[in-house]
Amino acid sequence: MGVDMHWAARSAKVGIRSIVDFVWPSRSIVSGERHGGTGAVPAHEFANLQFLIGSGCRMCAVPMEVDLGEANLCGACAAHPKAWDQGRAAIAYDDVSRQIILDLKHAGRRDGLATMTNWMAMAGQDILQQTDWLVPVPLHYQRLAKRGFNQSVWLAQGVARQSHNLVLVDALKRTRATPSQGGLTAKQRRDNVKGAFSVRPSRAARLNGATVTLVDDVYTTGSTLSACAKALKQAGAASVNILVLARVVREADITI
Repeated sequence: MGVDMHWAARSAKVGIRSIVDFVWPSRSIVSGERHGGTGAVPAHEFANLQFLIGSGCRMCAVPMEVDLGEANLCGACAAHPKAWDQGRAAIAYDDVSRQIILDLKHAGRRDGLATMTNWMAMAGQDILQQTDWLVPVPLHYQRLAKRGFNQSVWLAQGVARQSHNLVLVDALKRTRATPSQGGLTAKQRRDNVKGAFSVRPSRAARLNGATVTLVDDVYTTGSTLSACAKALKQAGAASVNILVLARVVREADITI
């Protein structure tokens, strides 16, 4: 009797889900179009995404033709190491993935969040195993009040659910409001965020000696991530890694 009731309940849920999918079919996070499948990305669009999972420079996640494993460093990182220790990215930021980022960052679209954070958890699997705290890149309180959400917090919380890590949502604070990084050169971006982040005194003890993974939506030039990593290390973090949803790989795409 118990088994029959369980089967009936599951059948009812499947039936309701089928009706919902028929009335409100899934909308692709890539193109925004409705489709008959159940996923966030239909198969024909999925094939066009450039995944960076398991390959590329181990510090900045830029794609590389040859994968040398843990020794994989691009020329730029070998010559000038980043402020962080290791870096991973799920997908390349390009013409195909751009709408995913824009909808998340500016429109607060969350229906594909589980899919995005699953990609991130896969990309950062090795560093997540070493992580004590996931720390999202913060917004200034004025921008947070205006926008109403911080997409980096959503991503960090989603990755935490996928990987069973802990999140310290308010570990970092943005100490001053800065203009948008969009359209700025690499040097302007560095100057724009220099000294703009600090660790909250109430969180410093938890970060002291810890391995931290910074979480953000897009790696463009790395200026914001670098400023955050420096603040974390100054507060005593033993090591800082980065994990992003998307990584810009072409200079022409540095518009966000």
